[in-house]
Amino acid sequence: MAFLTKKYLLKISTLSLALFSLAAASSVTDVNQTQNDAVYQGIKNNLEQHLYQLPPRVQGHYGIRLYRMTGDEKYANAALVDLYAVTESQAFYACSLDKPGFITSEAEKAISVLGKGPRAKARKKALEPFPEFLFYTDVLLRFSSRIDEFGLTGPCNDKLISALKKADLKTGLTDQAMIKSWAAQLINYAYWAKQLEVGDYVNEYKQAFIAVYPNNKDSELNKKQYRNKLYGLTHFIFAASEYYQHDVDPKEFAWILDYFEDNIDRILEDATDDIIAEVGISFHLAGLSNNPVVAKTQAHIVDAFDKDVQFIRSPMGNPDLALGEHRNVLAMMLLNWPQKLHKGPYFTELKATKKYMPKQVSVKK
Repeated sequence: MAFLTKKYLLKISTLSLALFSLAAASSVTDVNQTQNDAVYQGIKNNLEQHLYQLPPRVQGHYGIRLYRMTGDEKYANAALVDLYAVTESQAFYACSLDKPGFITSEAEKAISVLGKGPRAKARKKALEPFPEFLFYTDVLLRFSSRIDEFGLTGPCNDKLISALKKADLKTGLTDQAMIKSWAAQLINYAYWAKQLEVGDYVNEYKQAFIAVYPNNKDSELNKKQYRNKLYGLTHFIFAASEYYQHDVDPKEFAWILDYFEDNIDRILEDATDDIIAEVGISFHLAGLSNNPVVAKTQAHIVDAFDKDVQFIRSPMGNPDLALGEHRNVLAMMLLNWPQKLHKGPYFTELKATKKYMPKQVSVKK
């Protein structure tokens, strides 16, 4: 009887310990969620109180992402600001494509505004064999793909599509020096080209990217190149989701997600706050929000939040809202991922925006 009592007491003790552990874990989760919510709300309040002060492109960037996260029409007008900006830009560029010397001169302008720092110099050098590449991709593809995401067709679209189909994008997309300078941007261009049906370069870019950044050569990468690799990896997933409009297949991107999981310690050590947030969001997009990588990236972002300015500062300590909106809206998304993503916004279907469409766009057929 005594033996049975001891055995019974041991079971009770073990059960109590298990329940205590579960309660402790739950308590930690609750504390973490409270911290996540506080940082999310702090950034949100800060940005939305000053949204009208931000440049149109930045207002649009924020409005589009918050609409896709929430489906709330109150963000549609901020996104509409972006539509006006990209429509005007497409009208200028696409409708002038047949003017003599236009592409060459605008390509030179696109390169000239890259800046004068070390990264800009490296990018300019990489572009030397492809002087018109940036015009076709960062100008024509960028504006037309955005308009297309809204379910619309922009001005002189036929002329634009024809020019993009004739352009040699593959050579620039798969060039080693270009990948070392523009990894994330190039995967965007590849997916945008596929989206607009002007060429499918996604797999070719993937193979070229892996050849430039094989995992067994990571030890040879300095911090800048390692960040470029990470930034490229996150954008494979982001571009595939059409920028947070729908989930992605975790099997298709297991090669990236497994890499993040295996290398999270170095990522947290060497990456910027922007990239660290993107790594966590990559798991959200793949339906793997419970992966430990997400909690680790969330903890890092919470720690990076500056309560005094209610913002995550730049690596140099700058709290500027316009310059830091990208970093901080990523933080918001990481900390408060929705159960459902929302496509568009499709402005012609929303009460808040359908009466205020630019005259130069039409509903996509």
